[in-house]
Amino acid sequence: MRPFLTAAWRKLLMINFEADPAVLRHWLPAHTELDTWNNTHYISLVGFLFENTRVRGLSLPGHRTFEEVNLRFYVRYKENGNWKRGVVFVKELVPKPLITLIANTIYRERYATHAMSHSWQYPDAHTLEVNYRWKVSNEWNHLSARALQATQPILPGSEAEFITEHYWGYTQLNAHTTSEYQVTHPQWEIHPVTDFDYHCSTGALYGSSFEPMLQQQPLSALLAAGSDIAVMPGKTIRPGTL
Repeated sequence: MRPFLTAAWRKLLMINFEADPAVLRHWLPAHTELDTWNNTHYISLVGFLFENTRVRGLSLPGHRTFEEVNLRFYVRYKENGNWKRGVVFVKELVPKPLITLIANTIYRERYATHAMSHSWQYPDAHTLEVNYRWKVSNEWNHLSARALQATQPILPGSEAEFITEHYWGYTQLNAHTTSEYQVTHPQWEIHPVTDFDYHCSTGALYGSSFEPMLQQQPLSALLAAGSDIAVMPGKTIRPGTL
């Protein structure tokens, strides 16, 4: 099957918080259920860079490389007796209005356009500093981390594996119908994070119900090196779908 979208996702910075399942259930697409690791529900602020973006093999000038910041939580869907582990996006921020228009009108996603920037710096031979910034009204928000340049594999059964190894996306279309699509990529390696910081205008972006979650001390921060990815064409899950 030919991918709908191909790109490279680079330097994925994920700041992870304990989530309130009562709030998440309001956003839960039909036929899915909340997923947990060590009996904990997670929600993540994720910043990364799209590179070499192509839709059905075609690239649009000025839209091949851009930042994205999203807020996501973790779900699973049982199909033919097997669990698929996926994510649900509360909102996805990008700096390109055309991307927002296409994603929201055609694919029913929750994109919004904001001024954005990023920086990757290497202050010494061993250190990497990553920063993603986005503007809400007149206030700059950010995700930032200091990490080791050398990467290491993700350990089986670890929190990092849970956060990164969700290969399906689910979007609520209505009370009974959900859109599903697959994202394929090799297992990522991670840069061990030594320090991190964030500032987010949570209420303005996501609503007051998310403020307690994103104002508490994060559980962890991960920096994945990233890779080439492919987003496969989606399908619709309706009542009676196996």
